[in-house]
Amino acid sequence: MSEKEVLEKLWKRGREFLGVRYPIISGAMTWISDSGLVSAVSNAGGFGVLAAGNMPPELLAEEIDRTRQLTDKPFGVNLIVIAPNYPQHLRIVKEKGVKFIVFAGSFPSDKEVKELKEAGAKIIAFASNDVLAKRLIRKGMDALVIEGSEAGGHIGYVSLVVLIQQVLFNFRDEVPIFAAGGIATGEMAAHLLMAGASGIQMGTIFAVSKESKAHPEFKKRYLKAKAREAVFTPQVHPDLKIYPVRALKNKGMDEFQELQIELLQKIKAGEITKEEAQLKLEEFWMGALRRAVQEGDLERGSLMAGQSVGLVKREMSIPEIMEYMVEGMLREIKRVRESICP
Repeated sequence: MSEKEVLEKLWKRGREFLGVRYPIISGAMTWISDSGLVSAVSNAGGFGVLAAGNMPPELLAEEIDRTRQLTDKPFGVNLIVIAPNYPQHLRIVKEKGVKFIVFAGSFPSDKEVKELKEAGAKIIAFASNDVLAKRLIRKGMDALVIEGSEAGGHIGYVSLVVLIQQVLFNFRDEVPIFAAGGIATGEMAAHLLMAGASGIQMGTIFAVSKESKAHPEFKKRYLKAKAREAVFTPQVHPDLKIYPVRALKNKGMDEFQELQIELLQKIKAGEITKEEAQLKLEEFWMGALRRAVQEGDLERGSLMAGQSVGLVKREMSIPEIMEYMVEGMLREIKRVRESICP
């Protein structure tokens, strides 16, 4: 059996589930994962995912239509359950007949799952531990993503290495599981496939692709960054829960900590509720991310990046990224085979 035949066997389940040539998912990145990037990923054989974020509902509808105009290949839409516009977003994906829904932020209700499945959609969710994975499978999720804390943007607290042992090893026979967080080489992807993953998800490498509309200065900063520069935001006080965000450290991250202190004082003074404070924290990230991605504000903008940023050193086109990943997978499969059976 050749290396190519081994690879075909390893990613067969992921390919069939997503209906793509390469079970490589481009993770949804707000302000970056638009119809242009998503269609480019899907046209190159991967699986693009639109980032709904909290965009105006009519814009999401337009983006779905535009993506379909640019590609006839499968793609997904990422919905943030805790976003204020989530109810309208959910209505739109059902009306548009979107075939793949990726949930983040929280989880859909049983009623929503039932309605989506009746509409013919496949549902994917993030599992941050084994208990949650079991619950999500029972809830009807068609596939899971295990995303380690190495990832960029909003993250969980557990590394991919632990999630592989805790979730992948225990549930890989039940539903397709895609691995994410800190992945930027075909060699790493090959080992994840050999461990039982149905495919992988990457974000940072696509954020700096030639097809990405991110600001040139944003891309330059990523390409120069070291892995240790991508740090996650600490929680200042337990009275104000935050969703950790991994990004390149800058003045904006310091301002986020100052905002937490300011909001804590307002909560204690009775000027604002905890829920309102958490919403303001999310609004901070949305605004800061837009400034970084669209305006190139490297000081006060949010440079959300995974630790794999230290591995991404050149701007490639999406077809080049796919070729680079596949070549690395084949090379590593060959090396492993030769080391086991010399």
